Amino acid sequence: MAKKTWQEKFNSDKPHLVKVIEKRFADMPEGTKMFIATPKIIDAYVNHIPAGVEVDVQTMRKDLAAEYDAEMTCPVTTSIFLRIVSEVAIENHQKGATLEEITPFWRVVKSKSPIAKKLSCGTEFISKLRTQENLS
Repeated sequence: MAKKTWQEKFNSDKPHLVKVIEKRFADMPEGTKMFIATPKIIDAYVNHIPAGVEVDVQTMRKDLAAEYDAEMTCPVTTSIFLRIVSEVAIENHQKGATLEEITPFWRVVKSKSPIAKKLSCGTEFISKLRTQENLS
């Protein structure tokens, strides 16, 4: 079976989910009401961050949890979905979309973060965009 493209992963029709976790997971204690987003929810969130403003992943997780009536957002799926959103934006840019037309993932993804090191654009691209927007 062929590996799914970033675009196919982005367009997944799996719904978001809120569930109470039965045992400690990552930074969340047992009994936490956890939100599991979708790539499209992450994409919409990142697209609402204005130019020159950065939001860290922790803040994004807290904001999404509050919006979906949960206590925390799953850190694992959030990272996976943020990577999917970033890769789709990179592909769209490589196909000719301007920076203004793609999801500004560099407002969440810092160039030294683990996710940045995995992205196909490389950390230099992220550093350049963050510098242009005066982000740390």
